[in-house]
Amino acid sequence: MRHLAQHFSYRSPGPAATGILKRACVVVLLALSMNMFASAQAPPADLSKLSVEDLMNIEVSSVSKKEQKISQAAAAIFVITKEDISRSGALNIPDLLRMVPGLNVAQINANTWAISSRGFNGEFSDELLVLLDGRSVYIPTTSGVFWDVLDIPLEDLERIEVIRGPGGATWGANAVNGVINIITKKASATLGGMVVAGGGNQTQEFGTVQYGAKIGQNTDYRVFSKYLDEDHQPGLNAPDGGDGWHALRAGFRSDSQLSVSDDLTFTGDVYSAREGDITNSIQSVASPTLQETFAATNLDGGYLQADWNHRYAGGSDSTLQVSFDRYRRNDVLRETRNTLNIDFEDHFSWGGHQDIVWGLGYRFSSSTTDGDLSFSLNPPDLDTQLFSGFVQDEFALIPTRLSLTAGMKVEHNYYTGFGVMPTARLAWTPHEHQMVWAAVSRALETPSSTDTAENLTLSGFVPPVGPPVLVRIVGNPAFQNERHTAYEFGYRTQLLKRLSLDLATYYNSGHQLPTTEPEASFIETDPPPVHLVLPLQNENAMYGETHGVEIFASWKATDRWTITPGYTYEGIHLHVDPGSQDTQSVPAAEGSSPRQWARVDSHLTVVHSLAWDASANFVGRLASGAVPSYTRVDTQLTWRRGEHVSVSIVGQNLVRDEHLEFSSTADEGPSNVVKRSAYAKLTWIFTRP
Repeated sequence: MRHLAQHFSYRSPGPAATGILKRACVVVLLALSMNMFASAQAPPADLSKLSVEDLMNIEVSSVSKKEQKISQAAAAIFVITKEDISRSGALNIPDLLRMVPGLNVAQINANTWAISSRGFNGEFSDELLVLLDGRSVYIPTTSGVFWDVLDIPLEDLERIEVIRGPGGATWGANAVNGVINIITKKASATLGGMVVAGGGNQTQEFGTVQYGAKIGQNTDYRVFSKYLDEDHQPGLNAPDGGDGWHALRAGFRSDSQLSVSDDLTFTGDVYSAREGDITNSIQSVASPTLQETFAATNLDGGYLQADWNHRYAGGSDSTLQVSFDRYRRNDVLRETRNTLNIDFEDHFSWGGHQDIVWGLGYRFSSSTTDGDLSFSLNPPDLDTQLFSGFVQDEFALIPTRLSLTAGMKVEHNYYTGFGVMPTARLAWTPHEHQMVWAAVSRALETPSSTDTAENLTLSGFVPPVGPPVLVRIVGNPAFQNERHTAYEFGYRTQLLKRLSLDLATYYNSGHQLPTTEPEASFIETDPPPVHLVLPLQNENAMYGETHGVEIFASWKATDRWTITPGYTYEGIHLHVDPGSQDTQSVPAAEGSSPRQWARVDSHLTVVHSLAWDASANFVGRLASGAVPSYTRVDTQLTWRRGEHVSVSIVGQNLVRDEHLEFSSTADEGPSNVVKRSAYAKLTWIFTRP
């Protein structure tokens, strides 16, 4: 996605429905109180008890769609474990992602984030694929992600796997510079009851009630409800940025063992929220000046997902995933979208030296919109289909020492037809505690609805003589795939018993990158009065390269103290094709991400019942929008009473009262500053005595 005039929003339920939902939360809480003797959820593990070797041997599935140790994965991967999550002090997924080297995370305002991998950051970063339990949450309208509606309980997360670099050969188009797979815990890990409650000056109120139990001998389930009330952030020129919001969510997960060889998982949730936003828009052709207005936007949606896994003799397995997702965003575009996804994959070994994964996929997505003069799509309603297939073969060239993985994904999308994304990855393990890897991959970024069909009015004026004039960005039905080729090299080692190191370098070459080019003016009669349009059309006239290095380490200074430092450097060099008249896209893209990033995390168990966690995060300046560099310091003090009750005091953004993290363009939501904040949290797990 390249342009969007304002935030989308959903239709919130009325006050009566909201009251019913809140009363339902109270009923659930009372039910939990009467089930205090249910089986317990597992409390968060102590990070200090994990050795460096344990961290290197965490199993991941996002690199090759099969389980493998992180120490053997031929990709730049970072895993946020459940222990990291519990000790992070974060209340949302974007803040968790701040700890990942090579990932650019910036808060635009209280309800909006810009997140990308290896450059090209923006409110709707279109080169990063995000998954929830393997289900894509990619939005075809914008090619981005609505981070505000990924507000799932962090206590239910097993881990977050983050791949920096292309994943198109496995996951398909839009996995250009990274893949984030958010993986939730099995229901068997959350049996019993849980109550989380807290509040502070920014996140004023938040709470989760959850209950998990068994049905018979072979099925586990959990149900939850979560509420969040977020205060506004200060605006750039006003004390109230108008971006406060609140959200209510309910969901479930069930895991069933149908037989010795078959498992079935059902997950789903529904949500409703109301978000504030101060926008600049044009209200009429007769007076085409930008007007600042406050928009209280409503949003709702939900999804259902089923995963069936069958295991064959000899260790092979097959998985079928079917999901349905629906959302409504009720502001300027007033979009409703329904999406059906079907994915099948099969994993087997062949001949003792080859490990093969292949699969097929289908997506149907239907969108209806009702825009206005400021922003609309043409056509306003659209149904699209996506067909895909992939195969990946890992050859053991030297068993346990040297392996080559070759793979390819083929997709057929609505806009540009067939696209091919190959990869080759070489992994060499000279020693059990060392690994060297290299990769060459090709990835594609397919057009979004806004690339091909938008009508975005940026400004307007009434000349002394003649009709009113509107300046507009228009979609291009012939918009092409962005093409990227990535060359990567990495080194992963356990230097000492208490020290590990992970290094990744890359060089990416991109072609057919987006620009906006002036086109011939034309007269428009609808909406009246008659007016002249000066169009800027979306084109593919930019190319260039990015390169960088990412390094992080894990050091267990003592049995009770773990330190994790990281550093990233990135350079972006872009150019426009001969004949291009675009003077804005190159500096905007080059300056959208910091050249340097550094972070250090500290996890200290003071005594058995008291833990102190702290992080310092330096982010370099953004040339686009002249956003200065800043250092963010967060800290958390947690006291536990046994395994069932914990109290945390958290401070965030402690260095300065306020700081700016991102400067939006005229076609995005407004930027506000992030303020210093603090909150307290109580977690109570109901257990068997």
